[in-house]
Amino acid sequence: MSNPNFIDYIKIYCKSGNGGSGSSHFRREKFVPLGGPDGGDGGKGGDIILRGNSQFWTLLHLRYSKHLKAENGENGSGAKKHGKDGNDVIINVPLGTVVKSAEDEKLLLEVINDGDEKVLMEGGQGGLGNFHFKSSTNQAPQYSQPGKKGVEKWVTLELKVLADVGLVGFPNAGKSTLLSSISEAKPKIGDYPFTTIKPNLGVVPFKDDKSFIMADIPGIIEGASEGKGLGFRFLRHIERNSILLFLIPITSKINEEFKMLRKELNKYNKELMEKDIIIAISKSDLKTSEEVKKIELDFKHETVFISSITNYNLDKLKNLIWKKLNK
Repeated sequence: MSNPNFIDYIKIYCKSGNGGSGSSHFRREKFVPLGGPDGGDGGKGGDIILRGNSQFWTLLHLRYSKHLKAENGENGSGAKKHGKDGNDVIINVPLGTVVKSAEDEKLLLEVINDGDEKVLMEGGQGGLGNFHFKSSTNQAPQYSQPGKKGVEKWVTLELKVLADVGLVGFPNAGKSTLLSSISEAKPKIGDYPFTTIKPNLGVVPFKDDKSFIMADIPGIIEGASEGKGLGFRFLRHIERNSILLFLIPITSKINEEFKMLRKELNKYNKELMEKDIIIAISKSDLKTSEEVKKIELDFKHETVFISSITNYNLDKLKNLIWKKLNK
């Protein structure tokens, strides 16, 4: 997930197939001069379908396929032959993909589960052949239906990372270091803001071969809920996390940072405040035990003090996360 080719937003043009036209055909054989109408129906146009695929972690594969068109249905023919249905276009997407209309941002669908198939745009129905319109008063109908047109529009695909735990903190809070310390993920780490500019996922091993997924997401800044900095790109990724892990460095103004983080999340989406939260104070190895105790008294929130460098209290943190995930 630290790959620079990670793409979590893309705009594409999709068009479902047109339905084939029904046939206006009459049966004509040597000894059946007035055989009557036998025009077949047109085939259905192909659909545009999204399929959830757990093997995909990015929308990169759609970067060079921005115009997707399903096949048209074939026209009907004589002897009541049905036109062939158009082939569907199936788009594999990562789990957590949300599709919206590019015109008005209306939510069209979202894909959550592996193997789920959801029709984004239905193909047009094929038209009826003239044999459907034969009646006692019209023995030789010339009329057959044209096929219905498919649907076409520009849509946006957004990826909202699916993880058990989402790391919430200002840039340089130590999120990448924590993830690399307790999982096999190797995110880019540096002592400067915005080291992480793309989400990173790590599988965190627990007891008895159990595990959970943690997401290191780009750091929040003041005004992120209004789109400043990485803004919406950061915030949409934490909507799907079961637990929010607030990570605040011990060297910061802890109360102020915590209030600011909660303020930005609440302004973006009030439902985020209903999630389970854990507060971890990072870089605790930079303070003495007496200083840590004083900070703990002043902060007045249940916290766990950790150090990703010395592994201090990381097992305690994992136990707390597991308890909340399975309460």
